[in-house]
Amino acid sequence: MNPSSSAVHVAEQGPGNSRPIRVLVADDHPIVRDGLRRLLALEDDIDVVGEAGDGEATIALIDQLDPDIVLLDLRMPGLDGLSVLQKLQRLNKTTRIIVLTASDDKNEFVQAMKLGCAGIVLKQTASELIVKSIRKVHAGEIWLDSHTTAAVMRQFAAPPEPAAAGGARSRDRSPLSQREREIVALVAQGYKNKEMAEKMFISEQTVKNHLHNIFDKLGVSDRLELALYAIHKGLHLEEQG
Repeated sequence: MNPSSSAVHVAEQGPGNSRPIRVLVADDHPIVRDGLRRLLALEDDIDVVGEAGDGEATIALIDQLDPDIVLLDLRMPGLDGLSVLQKLQRLNKTTRIIVLTASDDKNEFVQAMKLGCAGIVLKQTASELIVKSIRKVHAGEIWLDSHTTAAVMRQFAAPPEPAAAGGARSRDRSPLSQREREIVALVAQGYKNKEMAEKMFISEQTVKNHLHNIFDKLGVSDRLELALYAIHKGLHLEEQG
């Protein structure tokens, strides 16, 4: 690859006892990269270690720098963001990817999640939420706002396959109570805690208590994992009382 054909920038690692979150910014628009670099430079715990202007440069810098987080644009020349995610699946990297996009194509979001991205942030998002998403994803969480979560979950929720004889009994092994199954179904449909409380005629704190118990029982760590579990088990299709 000719280095002059794409934007590549590598920053020096600054001193300090506690290591900052090392971020690579991958976007083909210089003004976007510059804006993100300036935004993140204001944060003591975040260090932009590199920038890339196309997919090939992104892969090369991930391999070279081992960043903690990549802010990845989906629409880039050469390799697009989804192709970058595909290639990264074959590399043994701990780097986590946040898709940063102006697109509202929910199918692209679903593909990105299936290819292992850990967050989706829209470019029109408030700057403080971009910073928050980096910290959350670095801490091991999935980052989707409630609107995107609901849209992604609906796309994931394909019609169930016809059950074979006796196949319907597979869900009977769920460790969840009927009330907990109702909560899970509502999470998969994109309901927030307050909305669930109103729908089920219980307090918001009771909803939180149920969610805590459900997370413990199923060994999931966040609402996205819980929604994916629900869809896998078909709980999102259950009728609500």
